[in-house]
Amino acid sequence: MFRQTYGQRASKHSNPAAKLLLDTMERKKSNLAVSVDVTKSKDFLAIVDAVGPFVCLIKALTHVDIIEDFEPLLIDELQALSSKHDFVIFEDRKFADIGNTVALQYSSGVHKIASWSHITNAHPVPGPSIITGLSSVGLPLGRGLLLLAEMSTKGSLATGSYTEDAVRMARAHRDFVIGFIAQRRMDGIGASENDSTEDEDFLVLTPGVGLDTKGDSMGQQYRTPREVVLESGCDVIIVGRGVYGKDYHLTDKIAEQAKRYREEGWAAYLERTTAL
Repeated sequence: MFRQTYGQRASKHSNPAAKLLLDTMERKKSNLAVSVDVTKSKDFLAIVDAVGPFVCLIKALTHVDIIEDFEPLLIDELQALSSKHDFVIFEDRKFADIGNTVALQYSSGVHKIASWSHITNAHPVPGPSIITGLSSVGLPLGRGLLLLAEMSTKGSLATGSYTEDAVRMARAHRDFVIGFIAQRRMDGIGASENDSTEDEDFLVLTPGVGLDTKGDSMGQQYRTPREVVLESGCDVIIVGRGVYGKDYHLTDKIAEQAKRYREEGWAAYLERTTAL
């Protein structure tokens, strides 16, 4: 799977959200996701509109509960931008509770995430019941789930046997779990001698990508698109502050940065898929 094209991989996926993302990546020639961590609706929509032409995925309303002036209309505006710019929506909710609770969090309340977000994610800490709960809501809607197998922060506990167990859980629920938030490919991780892994193809979305800095004061560590896509075999680069920083209103500058990251990420992908 490491050297197959996104289009080739899309044709083999049964999950609609996985197929949608891979097809979008192939169509737009982009493996860039932008993580929009701002607190005002106006800023959020301005950034999404600026980066929309260059991304395959908007990690948005990233942590929807941080939007201070959230109104349901914001979801309609996000969906309109998704149609306008042809990108997939990923709500970075990081569910982490028992099955019944996450099912309610996913389907109900003010945000009704399952109704608009093609992809969401969860911590595997509660065990397989978290997948069962979320899939009871998302699978009938054609949604997909990512498990947090690794994180990009210094000192993360998501390593070793934790990561292996996350992959085992995903392998047992391949109809709904489409991949991982991770720093490398998960092919064969945690597999036993009796597990058939030849045809498994989990997407890997990787945060902590930066071209101009190696980290921040809060433990975030950054790698370049080339390191992430070519060397580690990941599929989607997730960039936030590297694209928009504090310049929320400088849309020309934001678009220029998004284009820069898209070009770097796509070049690394092309090198990966054409390598002998």
